[in-house]
Amino acid sequence: MKHLLNRKYRLILTIVLVGSALIPIIITAYEILTTDKDSVVFLEGYHPIVSSLIIAYYIFLIGLGVLWIIKQLKSYVLLKGEIRKTELMHLKSQVNPHFFFNMLNNLYGLVDKDSKKAQELILKLSDMMRYSIYEGQKDTVLLSEEIDYLKNYIELHKMRYHKTIDIQFNVDIDDNDYQIMPLLFIILLENAFKHGVENLRENAYVYITMSAKHKQVHFDINNNFDATLEDKQEGIGLENLKRRLELVYPKHHDLLISKTNDMFNAQLTISKL
Repeated sequence: MKHLLNRKYRLILTIVLVGSALIPIIITAYEILTTDKDSVVFLEGYHPIVSSLIIAYYIFLIGLGVLWIIKQLKSYVLLKGEIRKTELMHLKSQVNPHFFFNMLNNLYGLVDKDSKKAQELILKLSDMMRYSIYEGQKDTVLLSEEIDYLKNYIELHKMRYHKTIDIQFNVDIDDNDYQIMPLLFIILLENAFKHGVENLRENAYVYITMSAKHKQVHFDINNNFDATLEDKQEGIGLENLKRRLELVYPKHHDLLISKTNDMFNAQLTISKL
């Protein structure tokens, strides 16, 4: 009810303001049509005090118009910010479902076979889920926390598979205080395991290099895959990553993806941290 009343008052005020603004035009048109004059000087023949009051009134109207425009622009900016924030939260919520479902399936099979290993998996999985739920909703986290999250992910996969995987993760950071949007690199790492390691029976590898220097982070990941099972359609994860980068690091990121025979490479560089 209150909203409807406010809307009604805004409509009445708009009509009054627009009507007032049209008065000079109406008067001028009337004088031209009812006299032989070719032109009319507005307020000609009026008492100076009346003229001053009318001019002051229209200056007031112009001021109200400017304030209204500013208010509308602020509302637009706030709305755009809320839409951006909502989209980011939605995109973050899509990260890692495939991984968590697979891990839960593995846990189900391990409970009776190897209870000690199942307990270790549960602890690591709970840490990752806690990070995804709580830290993952923040605007930024420490880069060192994100690295720990990636390492936990790798350790869980080592415990999960019954095959030898060559995994190398090299880190070179000159400042542990760098802030980064959470759950960015995990998409590329998860992609390497999902489309590479999981489909290879032997000789699977994932090589990762992360460096952070001069307020720039560079993440490079290489993995091999079974070319006979190659999916030419880009996954939801990569689309998710690209959109988040556009929203948070516009013009300050570079994502390069390439495939050569049975090797996949992704390089993500983020500047101006």
